[in-house]
Amino acid sequence: MPTSDYDDVTKFLGEWGPFQKLITLLLCISVVPNGLSGLSIVFIADTPPHHCVIPPKANISAEWRNYSIPLEDDNGVMRYSKCTRYKLDVIKLLSDNGYVPGIDVNVTEIEQESCKDGWEYDHEIYVSTIVSEWDLVCSDGWKVPMTTSVCFFGVLTGSFISGQVSDRFGRKVVLFGTVGVQTLFTFFQIFSTSWLMFSALYFVVGLGHISNYVAAFVLGAEILSPRIRLIYSTVAVCFFFVLGYMMLPLTAFFIRDWRMLLIAVNVPGVFFFPLWRFIPESPRWLLSQGRVEEAEAILRDAARKNRVTAPEVIFAPLQVENKTEKLSRHNICDLVKSNNIRWVTIILSFVWMTISVGYLALSLNTSNLYGNSFLNCFFSAAVEVPGIIVSWLLFRSCPRRLCLFTILFLGGAVLLFAQLIPRNLSSVSTALEMTGKFSFSVAFTIVYAFTAELYPTVLRNTAVCACSMASRLGSISAPYFIHLGTYYKPLPYLLMGSLSVLGALLSILLPETYGLPLPETINHMQTIQRYKKRQRSSNVTRDTAAVENASML
Repeated sequence: MPTSDYDDVTKFLGEWGPFQKLITLLLCISVVPNGLSGLSIVFIADTPPHHCVIPPKANISAEWRNYSIPLEDDNGVMRYSKCTRYKLDVIKLLSDNGYVPGIDVNVTEIEQESCKDGWEYDHEIYVSTIVSEWDLVCSDGWKVPMTTSVCFFGVLTGSFISGQVSDRFGRKVVLFGTVGVQTLFTFFQIFSTSWLMFSALYFVVGLGHISNYVAAFVLGAEILSPRIRLIYSTVAVCFFFVLGYMMLPLTAFFIRDWRMLLIAVNVPGVFFFPLWRFIPESPRWLLSQGRVEEAEAILRDAARKNRVTAPEVIFAPLQVENKTEKLSRHNICDLVKSNNIRWVTIILSFVWMTISVGYLALSLNTSNLYGNSFLNCFFSAAVEVPGIIVSWLLFRSCPRRLCLFTILFLGGAVLLFAQLIPRNLSSVSTALEMTGKFSFSVAFTIVYAFTAELYPTVLRNTAVCACSMASRLGSISAPYFIHLGTYYKPLPYLLMGSLSVLGALLSILLPETYGLPLPETINHMQTIQRYKKRQRSSNVTRDTAAVENASML
């Protein structure tokens, strides 16, 4: 049964009754913990100002102690070196002999050494972070971006597993299972005694992270009617994610210890499990598996909650029509079987990866921007609210390809233009970066819904999770995009801007889904542009040949 028939059959439920309102609210609530905890690493792994420790046992004068650490230019401001100090044995010898620094001795000519006695951290902003606890600075500074990358390796693995599990065993099982994994192992992280232990647990947390968001997204898209589905996928679920994201800097502002912050951002996930009995399985998925009676039971219960009468037989024709379809099993390999679906998957994967690089890199970079890091993070989250509204307006009335192309091209152009702004106009650069973040947040909202519309029910969750896997490759590399700025500051923005423009151009090739019903089977999918032209040409040739044969006869 095509989706349009399914929507016609279930019209007796109405569009916005108590059942739909409850499902929308509960699924939206389920994504709040994702927004709250997803980018908590911005504060948990932030690097406080630091410099080498000069131990009391060094026994040097106060005057020489003040000169024992070199000064370095940090964006026009002279600060203590973060990773070196002058050799203490030389400093002690000069101090013992009564030499005056800067007068008797040119201090800058003294040989330097690494921070052999550790580092002293500024506690004005944070009580502790994993950086200050395990000294993840200087030669161990690579571990900070690696921490985020390890988490997204977990997300990548989780996307691969959960998509297939969801299409095989159901959306609801994956939704609650991944929330459980994320919540439980985040609590285990609190007891980490080393960076290695923290990162290993963070990988497991990543297995559940985003997978539950995708499951909730797909579950809502398949349960709700077309008009409400549009609002849910482009506004509601995204707004609740952003709500959690906006709560993060507020929570981090009042809780400056990384362990206590982990507890605070993880608590909401605990209260989600009692909702199991209120959230049903997707009737569409049940139908794709041939479980007609279960699908009808859910819809009859929905009719009872909406105070409407369900017909005696709801899906009788479906049992015959989908007899062959329900017996065939689908997996991730089906995403590359035919030329059409293969090219759709390749282009979407690249677009998802590009959006993920830009979105996550700009989100992680908030602590490096000019001004207060908590306010910057809040603004980075708040800018997504108008992005949600814009994406809904675009998705409601504009072709999908045009929406995606326009917003991706805008994001790339803004990042490229930002590098022309003089250094002293830091507020303008920050505003342009926030504009880029706005563009990527709109693009993420659009591409989620667009992907769900392109793929059939039998592959939808697998496809969304596969594209999410591709985006995680972008997420894994995003911390290192930011790290490239330590070598050449404009480089991350030049790379992100160029990738975004290329992704925008490729998105034009995707099939259009505006105004069309959701496909149920692979044969119902729309054709990509290059194959659509070939198909038309083939049809014309076939028709011409038929006419010629007829004339010969």
